Amino acid sequence: MPGSETVRMRALYGRGIFCIVLLAFLSSCSLPRIIVLDDPLSPEEHINLGVAYERNGETESAFAEYRKAAKRLPGAYLYMGNIHFRADRTDEAEECYRKALRADPGMSDAYNNLAWLYYTKGRNLDEAESLAHKALELSPSNENYRDTLTRIRELKAKNKV
Repeated sequence: MPGSETVRMRALYGRGIFCIVLLAFLSSCSLPRIIVLDDPLSPEEHINLGVAYERNGETESAFAEYRKAAKRLPGAYLYMGNIHFRADRTDEAEECYRKALRADPGMSDAYNNLAWLYYTKGRNLDEAESLAHKALELSPSNENYRDTLTRIRELKAKNKV
């Protein structure tokens, strides 16, 4: 009768062979894929995730998160516009800011950012002034909006000289 050590060795050997066969089987088969039909994240969570990606310099991932948020929260177009603006894609930025304003006419940041875009490009300065004024009207204590309006007026005055 074999010793207990021999029995234990045969059991371990048998388990090892079983694991190798199992691994070979699993590697040759396709495992079922899990498909998520409902997005588990809220639009706000997508925006927060996008902001985190932006802070890490991952603008493509950030943009993807903002796009997901925009399906149910059109204010996400503001964030998308900001990414376009920083990449000097001003036509796309303008379109995103306008979508944000159509969805929420009270979004002062979108008015200001669109005004700033026009200011930096030196075009549509009358509209830029109107947009900056509207932003300031919505948020009278915001010094950034006041600065945008002042700069636009200065540029307009300079261009008249």
